[in-house]
Amino acid sequence: MPIAPGMRLGPYEVIAPLGAGGMGEVYRARDTRLDRAVAVKVLPDAFANDAERLARFQREAQVLASLNHSNIAAIYGLEESGGVRALVMELVEGPTLGDRISDGAIPWDDAVPIAQQIAEALEYAHERGIVHRDLKPANVKVTPEGKVKVLDFGLAKAMSEDPQGQHPANSPTLSWAATKSGVILGTAAYMSPEQARGTTVDRRADIWAFGAVLFEVLTGTRLINEATASDALAAVLKSDLNFGALPDATPPRIRRLIERCLKRDPKLRLRDIGEARIILDSPEEQTVAPTPLGSSRPWGWIAATGVLAATLAVAGIALWRATRPVSRPLLRFSAELGADVSLETGSSSVILSPDGSRLAFVGVASDSKRHLYARLLDQSHATQLAGTDGAGDPFFSPDGQWIGFFAEGKLKKISVQGGAAVTLCDASGVRGGSWGENGQIVFALVAGGLAQAPAAGGAPTPLTELDKGKTENTHRWPQVISRAGAGDQVVLFTAGNSMGFEYASIEVLSLKTHQRKTLLRSGTHGRYGAGHLVYAHQGALFAAPMDLDRLELTGPATPLVEEVVSDVRTGVAQFAFSQNGEFVFVAGKTSGAAIVGWLDSSGKTQPLRDVPGAYTTPRFSPDGKRLAMTVIEGSNWDIWVYDLERDTMSRLTVRPEEDSFPVWAPDGKHIVFQSSRGGVVSNLYWIRSDGAGQAIRLTESKNSQTPVSFSPDGKRLAFTENTPESGFDIFTLPLDLNDPEHPKTSKAEPFLRTPASEVRPAFSPDGRWLAYSSNESESSRTFEVYVRPFPGPGGKWQISTGGGGLPVWSPNGKELFYRASDGRIMVANYSAKGDTFQADKPKLWSQKQLFAQGNYPNFDLAPDGKRFAVLLAPDGTEAKPPNHLTFLLNFFDELQRKAPGKN
Repeated sequence: MPIAPGMRLGPYEVIAPLGAGGMGEVYRARDTRLDRAVAVKVLPDAFANDAERLARFQREAQVLASLNHSNIAAIYGLEESGGVRALVMELVEGPTLGDRISDGAIPWDDAVPIAQQIAEALEYAHERGIVHRDLKPANVKVTPEGKVKVLDFGLAKAMSEDPQGQHPANSPTLSWAATKSGVILGTAAYMSPEQARGTTVDRRADIWAFGAVLFEVLTGTRLINEATASDALAAVLKSDLNFGALPDATPPRIRRLIERCLKRDPKLRLRDIGEARIILDSPEEQTVAPTPLGSSRPWGWIAATGVLAATLAVAGIALWRATRPVSRPLLRFSAELGADVSLETGSSSVILSPDGSRLAFVGVASDSKRHLYARLLDQSHATQLAGTDGAGDPFFSPDGQWIGFFAEGKLKKISVQGGAAVTLCDASGVRGGSWGENGQIVFALVAGGLAQAPAAGGAPTPLTELDKGKTENTHRWPQVISRAGAGDQVVLFTAGNSMGFEYASIEVLSLKTHQRKTLLRSGTHGRYGAGHLVYAHQGALFAAPMDLDRLELTGPATPLVEEVVSDVRTGVAQFAFSQNGEFVFVAGKTSGAAIVGWLDSSGKTQPLRDVPGAYTTPRFSPDGKRLAMTVIEGSNWDIWVYDLERDTMSRLTVRPEEDSFPVWAPDGKHIVFQSSRGGVVSNLYWIRSDGAGQAIRLTESKNSQTPVSFSPDGKRLAFTENTPESGFDIFTLPLDLNDPEHPKTSKAEPFLRTPASEVRPAFSPDGRWLAYSSNESESSRTFEVYVRPFPGPGGKWQISTGGGGLPVWSPNGKELFYRASDGRIMVANYSAKGDTFQADKPKLWSQKQLFAQGNYPNFDLAPDGKRFAVLLAPDGTEAKPPNHLTFLLNFFDELQRKAPGKN
């Protein structure tokens, strides 16, 4: 059936042809429902009566729909209209990589980010068992902003019956019966030898293609550049590969990488594309300049001194062996914290004293409260330090006699021997601290730069400013390091940006000159020790040699630990090491991936959406038929809506900035969310729940804001704002919804502002009460749930006991739910008469422990009030907090053994 501009395929209006795509033609189209441009890939008529080809086309939709990554072109749906079948896909603007290469070789500095993003896309797909099979420059788009999008994953392109007349770079893919032996999939110029032979292929075929693409990017010419497809296939199998064509400036590690990717024997080829990503992330090797040929030193003198050197060698080697430190073997053991203590992993929780003799950590005891614990490593039990309720992000003093920590919106310190905690200064919303030898403590503010305050106590002063040109939105996880040679101190820290912590950078700042330098991109939670920078990336730990005097890395990074507990939302990683080479970490997978399930009061669960993903903040629509969530894909935080009846996910926002915390308006047609678009802090935005139209900004504040709850009439929105003066406070925003497509707002009004932190305000079903959580309690600075009348004034009633947060009202007007400190759901029955609120003692609603997500909401009550949508561990089991630590002794010796050039 001919396709022409102006035609409609369901809600999609065809605008213009874009070219021939995988198994069909591709058109630019407009989604009339969401008013956005899309790409529509149409199945040719010749395929309509071919059941096998049709099945492949449908498989493509299923494969692409399972891939949610910022470097992979997304699929929006499968459309059938008037006998025409088409895939509706993300329209990626910009040239293909092939177009870029047609202008010549791409400079190395520009090629690196392109190659890194291609590798990340392949790694994501390979981890899910999906092989591209047709990677080539024509299937890679590069947007004007430099974002890479890989197209046509899992697609076998239709090819004419006679491929010989085709140019190998554009030859259609040979495709017969999927991936069985005897099948040829891929484009001739980029096929791996096993593809060319028609034998069974796996992800190593993509690694070959990646090497071929990288070769072409750097040289401007194809690796296999034959006139016909048949000649190209023969060349893939037998011809010598001209690695000499690579530019002289190509780093040696990249030459080796390309050669490893292009090994004809798959058994000898690079095993995992993740290795390529690590190599690309690594800094340049340091080389020693050769002795000039014109040296004036007499050759006879060199020969004489050579004889002398040979004479002294035997004695020298013996002396060297006698004085050389023994390289001690790496020792590993696991230690249990104690039966009644588990780790709190929402922030930096585990530290070692500088001399390695003492461990400190943030633990949750049987009372469900957070405390600071300390333990000498030659003892078997940890001791709770009194006066550390609600503690977080601890750090040792340089002499190991004090522990600094944050609690109650304050920076505090306490002696390792115990005693009273000493308050040093105000510090609300903190992400890490470090105590320097100059008597200053450097700490990080969540939505700002670093600050410093005297360890003896005193007002903090700013230390760093966010670089808005780099879209930075936070500086965190600092480490103060003394440089004996330079006579000053420097601060390592992580600079997060709007793309998320997978794309954060590790920076270093001189406290003497205040000059700042980028050490590494795509890393977080950097720590220096024994001449190495240790950092986290994608749930693993890496180490790269570092010159502390020059403040630069001197060699490629080496993987150290494959799985360490870390968090993509905060950039934290749970590890620490001492100055003598003792290393401790929390083993486990990066928190993030979860499934969505139903949970009833008996503790039984059943799948709601069992496709694992980095979900958070689930919120039901008023009719309970849809679930809005924040979904984290690589660097992207976006709002998605899940249709329970149709079992489909629809992406509501597509932005590089962070969009999160969706809240449904009472009409069910609109959603409010927070977004950092337009600045470095998050403000409030309004958007249609079907995605039509553009997001409308509701507030303009210099402080970060998070929406939480609508009043039943939709005229008030309760939200929190993080202010420098008093931390987290509760505000309400008046809304005029006479025209819901363009709501009008008045000035936000404060509801509750105190020195404590007040968060997660929730309107009762009748709008007369506001529940929230706060750490205002005098007896315990942990968060508890409270209720106040709205709009006030009036009394205050504490609902939770032993810690609680994230209050949720039942629509029946009789129950108030909240999440306890141990991650389980509690419920309190209540009654209200006049201005009096009466709540019963809370009881456990379900024994099920939810998937841990720190302060992020991980559950929501269905409108029927009978069950919750909850986030569960990917295997559906209870998400038990860790209570084991893994120790590595002689860790610095291991670093030296793994240094470049070591065997």
